[in-house]
Amino acid sequence: MLTPERHQIILKLIKENHTVAIHTLVEATQSSESTIRRDLAYLEEENKLKRVHGGATYVRPKSEELSLHAKSTIHLDKKLAIAEYAAKLVQNGDCIYLDAGTTTLQMIPFLKDKQIVVVTNNLTILDLLMEHQITSYVTGGFMKSTTKALVGQHAINQIKQFRFDKCFIGANGIHPDYGYTTPDPDEAAMKLTALEMSQNKYIVADETKFNEVSFSKIIDLHEAMLITNNIPVENQHLTEMTNIKVVTP
Repeated sequence: MLTPERHQIILKLIKENHTVAIHTLVEATQSSESTIRRDLAYLEEENKLKRVHGGATYVRPKSEELSLHAKSTIHLDKKLAIAEYAAKLVQNGDCIYLDAGTTTLQMIPFLKDKQIVVVTNNLTILDLLMEHQITSYVTGGFMKSTTKALVGQHAINQIKQFRFDKCFIGANGIHPDYGYTTPDPDEAAMKLTALEMSQNKYIVADETKFNEVSFSKIIDLHEAMLITNNIPVENQHLTEMTNIKVVTP
């Protein structure tokens, strides 16, 4: 098989599956492991993929964001474990903020028997909040069609009127140098404002977000506690830099 053809197969598999193990690429291309490792090194230099322990992962453009529907079907077991643990941190009487994201959506069933107040810019969780009779406030603002989030200056002004015991924020990227990031500047501003209004700050994100960097910074890693399902081998040193709670599905 010619090298360009092999590269095309590798990139197609990674784009379709997001992360692919080396042995899968070996089988798909009928090549040796050493050949695949050389291919991955070359393609990483071309910024077409990112090597991770045991394989490679897709490099998404920094401003690109998946639709809410697409994100809701990815790594659901990991998100449920994170959501369940996060919900256990919420006590009766708390006023909390839940931002727009698929992990915060999964928290709602675990909050159903608690006497709390929720503030959110997440339109997707409204039906669940009403179903479980959870006292809730919704920010105004401009509605993003991709994430169903309310954003903009009006939404930010609304958040500034509240003070939260705890806030739970999603992130698209977790990086030791660039902190927590997200593709859209308006959403980053919303997340930052909610964090500033909260006594206890939590980021809820699964292991696939490590070493990713999106367009807009939210905060540095040490400024919030991260709840995740696993820490990749190459990121184990982060436990010395920031608060991280690892929960397993």
